[in-house]
Amino acid sequence: MLSRLRTILKSWVGIAVLGLILIGFSFFGIESYFVSQSDASVARIGDQEISQDQFRDRFNDYRQNMIRQQGEGFDSRLLDSPLVRRQVLDSMIDERIVLDANEKLGVRVPDTRVREAIMEIPAFQRDGKFDPEQYRALLSMQGMSSRALEQDIRTSIATRELPMSLYATTFVTDAEVDTYLRLREQKRDFSFVRLDKPAAADETVSDEEIKTFYDAHQSDYMNPEQVALEYLELDAAQLKVELDPSEAVLRERYENEKSRFTTEEQRLASHILVKVGGSGGPDEQKQALTKAEGIVKRLREGASFADVAKQESDDLGSRNQGGDLGWLEKGMTDPAFETALFALAPKTVSDPVLGSDGYHIIELRDTRPGDVRSFEEVRTELAAEYAETERERVYNEKSGRLVDLVYQDPSSLQNAAQEVGLEVGRTGLFSRDGAPEGIAANPAVARAAFSDAVLIEGHNSEAIDLGPNHIAFVRLAERKPAEAKPLADVSAQIKARIVAERVAAAAKQRADELFARIEKGEPLSALAGELKLEVSEQKAIGRNAVNLDAALVQAVFAMPRVEEGKPAFRSVALGDDAYALVRLDKVVDGDPSALDAATREAARTTLQQGQGYLATQDFVAALRSEVKPVINEKNLN
Repeated sequence: MLSRLRTILKSWVGIAVLGLILIGFSFFGIESYFVSQSDASVARIGDQEISQDQFRDRFNDYRQNMIRQQGEGFDSRLLDSPLVRRQVLDSMIDERIVLDANEKLGVRVPDTRVREAIMEIPAFQRDGKFDPEQYRALLSMQGMSSRALEQDIRTSIATRELPMSLYATTFVTDAEVDTYLRLREQKRDFSFVRLDKPAAADETVSDEEIKTFYDAHQSDYMNPEQVALEYLELDAAQLKVELDPSEAVLRERYENEKSRFTTEEQRLASHILVKVGGSGGPDEQKQALTKAEGIVKRLREGASFADVAKQESDDLGSRNQGGDLGWLEKGMTDPAFETALFALAPKTVSDPVLGSDGYHIIELRDTRPGDVRSFEEVRTELAAEYAETERERVYNEKSGRLVDLVYQDPSSLQNAAQEVGLEVGRTGLFSRDGAPEGIAANPAVARAAFSDAVLIEGHNSEAIDLGPNHIAFVRLAERKPAEAKPLADVSAQIKARIVAERVAAAAKQRADELFARIEKGEPLSALAGELKLEVSEQKAIGRNAVNLDAALVQAVFAMPRVEEGKPAFRSVALGDDAYALVRLDKVVDGDPSALDAATREAARTTLQQGQGYLATQDFVAALRSEVKPVINEKNLN
């Protein structure tokens, strides 16, 4: 596979050359005509693009995942970072690149993998088992077809297939495990004297010193630039909507969406998969068919389907369950499998059926006829859905009209507010950090407030996304420039800072002078005695020692190895102007032979994970360097 990969990578040289030509154009300004004026994409990967809508959808998914993981403690301001947006975009670019490599290398995801992944999604399960009715209902509510979901799942699996294959091939030798364990289990003997933060020798600070410091550091003592905004906010949750639908409206909705409440005929099936080996050529197909026919013969002679499946099936997902696939309905499997399954009579076994991933032998264990839930059974559900969709419909109408009106008159929000039926709000003054409460507490609003369009040009902002079905527009109402705080207001802060800097300088000077004496050969114990301090002796300290300053332990293990009788010394800053004078006496490596097999295996796994991760990162980076994606930073908002 790796030799094929090299060939493919070399074939991308032409693309790389074209990329160089385009970069050359950029120096002459041509790029501004083609990219800035006509390219609305966020990124381009070869002849593919990532649109702003695609990026926005992915970023919203990322936001929702973060909210679910962190709950009420989630700080939405973290998502305002350009770095986070770039990380999300990079993950999308890497996915596209890997999918393209999959296609060139012939890597594909079998239908059984997709089906297994769908059946494992908790939202589609009841009592821990896949429920086709739940599956169909949720898809209908989301407006998604089963084929679309399957494609999404297939893409998700495919983006991991090549990297995981590479990850699985990483190999760690016993010698590497031993080296790792010797370092991980290493112990060190050392002694140290802690020099606590000294008291301020002189806290007297003259007015002249304060003035001089103020003049030199005036940028540290500024009242930041502030703005106040006018704003329009449209939130679907706050809209007044008629939410009491008539019986006729609900019945019409029921008839239009009757398929949602229809349970299709279901079949309880098991299968045995015989994969086609090698490259899938005629000989391999013939061998697989011969094996499958032999299995069918055994089954029809009375062998237990479940027992044979556990012995013979190549489907790892169902083999241990005796080939059990659960209840299936039309649209859940590939066409060949589906045709054979729905042609079977109960308690019978099919002939071998050729599918995309090999030959299937299918057993139909039971059937369940379809059913239709009555209008009365689903009336409450329909009413709740009506309320939700009606609110969204009204929001979409109002938001579309609001966007048009705001863009038509970029110098005011009043006309748009009157026509849509909103009130223009106003914030208090706030800085680039945003306000502590209100709409300006949202980082996106604060960012828009200080954009060139709003702050410099005086225009209405673009639509600001505040969440699902929730937008706002802002414009500048008042601007207060940054200005230096009066000296009288900050003189106490400056005095404290000057004293603190004196203490920090004195602490470092003292540590440097004492360390110089140790380097010249003065014993640490003699120095400690002079200072009336204690020498703390530490024996056999590991990397994860507790009850010791982490900075001290980290510094000790960063020191070079010492020989017996030849200690090494170091001055270590501990924070809060404290220092430690350290003498490293002894280094003893861990003994891998003294560790049990489980510990060694855990260490091997750790190394494999690390090496696999690096190999995967290098692989994706190599693909990316050949494709040379183009990112439009201005569209990354």
